[in-house]
Amino acid sequence: MPVESGSSAAARHTKQKRKSHSLSIRRSNSTDQEQRTVTGMQRDMLDGQDSKLPLSLRSNLLDLFGQIEREFENLYIENLELRREIDTLNERLVSEGQTIDGGELSKGALKAKASHSTSQLSQKLMTTYKASTSKIVSSFKATTSRAVCQILREYVGHRDGIWDLAVTRNSPVVLGTASADHSAALWSIETGKCLLRYAGHAGSVNSIKFHPTEQMALTASGDQTAHIWRYMVQLPVIPPLADISALCDDELDFSDREDGDGDGEGPCSEVPTIRVATTTLKSHQGVVIAADWLVGGKQVVTASWDRAANLYEVETSELVHTLTGHDQELTHCCTHPSQRLVVTSSRDTTFRLWDFRDPSIHSVNVFQGHTDTVTSAVFTVGDNVVSGSDDRTVKVWDLKNMRSPIATIRTDSAVNRISVSANQRIIALPHDNRQVRLFDMTGVRLARLPRSNRQVKGLLLGVLTCVGCV
Repeated sequence: MPVESGSSAAARHTKQKRKSHSLSIRRSNSTDQEQRTVTGMQRDMLDGQDSKLPLSLRSNLLDLFGQIEREFENLYIENLELRREIDTLNERLVSEGQTIDGGELSKGALKAKASHSTSQLSQKLMTTYKASTSKIVSSFKATTSRAVCQILREYVGHRDGIWDLAVTRNSPVVLGTASADHSAALWSIETGKCLLRYAGHAGSVNSIKFHPTEQMALTASGDQTAHIWRYMVQLPVIPPLADISALCDDELDFSDREDGDGDGEGPCSEVPTIRVATTTLKSHQGVVIAADWLVGGKQVVTASWDRAANLYEVETSELVHTLTGHDQELTHCCTHPSQRLVVTSSRDTTFRLWDFRDPSIHSVNVFQGHTDTVTSAVFTVGDNVVSGSDDRTVKVWDLKNMRSPIATIRTDSAVNRISVSANQRIIALPHDNRQVRLFDMTGVRLARLPRSNRQVKGLLLGVLTCVGCV
């Protein structure tokens, strides 16, 4: 059996490639001429069609569909050319195999080579398709005005990362923070001054929530307990607001802040400190990662890494119910603002809705809408639940129909503990990539909050306003 030399095979391959390229050019030119003819005919037909769409919009749609058709035609032509190259490559592999081994190439090896080439072809087609159609698809999306965010104030004083924050629902209005430095702190929102420090925990303080009507705070900790403590603060005199127009840049640079800022003795060390809790809740066998007040403030719920959530009576510290069912550690819990509903999230990729509205029946519903850890699930003022996950999605659910989400937000990074604005119904998404993005309840992005050029581990906390959002 004659064997084709390497130089002859290369020459034949070059000739075939040049021929294929010229054929592609002729097809493209012919296709463009045909497309212009068809487009012209379609435009001529617009006047004779009965449609309620404006002529300009119809013309724009025709142009867009024409672009889609041309993109797919180009992909088809490229597919043919790539298949020819695969056939040529297979012939060369057979020829080289005979030259080296003195016999035919085994079917298994040839099949493996062809499979690898086909896989490369599929990957290239997929990449080309996504890149080619993304611009066309984006033209159909409604454009929304982006909000302008400005940093107003920094709250400096914790000696380690800040895990959670909350704002009181009644007067005096203060900001509360929970930190890995084993403490919680209360701050004046207007001045940024630390007003009070709670140091009763022996572990990281993972969450903080305020009582709906009284001056009491609920904190959850890595020391396997949750504490309820009372506070009394006096707000300082509010100074005139400084000009912050210079802070409107897309990126704020904190690089001039020394690495040691926030370490050692900070502003919070010079304020009144509470060291003993009014009530200590001790029934968990693992880290208590979150806690919240039920509507009315007479009961609280806690979520733990021991895979359970507990419901307690505040007045007696009695454990009323243990909510079990999750297969892995819990990551968060949240209560409905006006109904006796609790939602818990877990590393088992699910979140559960617990219903305590009927004292005699405590129902639970399991939702499996994510493919990775559900980092948090929160209620909105209306009848919605918003869930965030390490699978880089955030989903909005309707309590009246939880079979499928009413909106899905896809992100480029895992989503941490999310927050929903009570009045504006805006979702704030903190990401692992140090960004915070704002979305509305339909999944439309509103803004990205400014961030530092280097990672800040929660030693300072910025409060921002969004023009058009807040």
